[in-house]
Amino acid sequence: MAHSIKEWRDKSVCVVTSDGRIILGELVGHDQVQNLILNDAKERVFTEGSAPEMVELGLYVIRGDNVCMIADYDQNAWTEDAVPPLPPIQQHENI
Repeated sequence: MAHSIKEWRDKSVCVVTSDGRIILGELVGHDQVQNLILNDAKERVFTEGSAPEMVELGLYVIRGDNVCMIADYDQNAWTEDAVPPLPPIQQHENI
């Protein structure tokens, strides 16, 4: 587990943004407000009933206030299996 973003420099990272996007790439730079620069970035897009799609982004900058989570990842751990849809959310009344 990294204690600082510096430890992930030049390594593959997964960034989840505040709007729920999942962006993968090599962390090549950052600053004190957590703005991130990713090289060879790809967005992982999930669509119901089909395999996840990888959208090529290239060199990509993510503003620090949009970063929700950063994690290292193994490129071989991601599968291309179809994603099952989530069940509908049902609200129950308190009795």
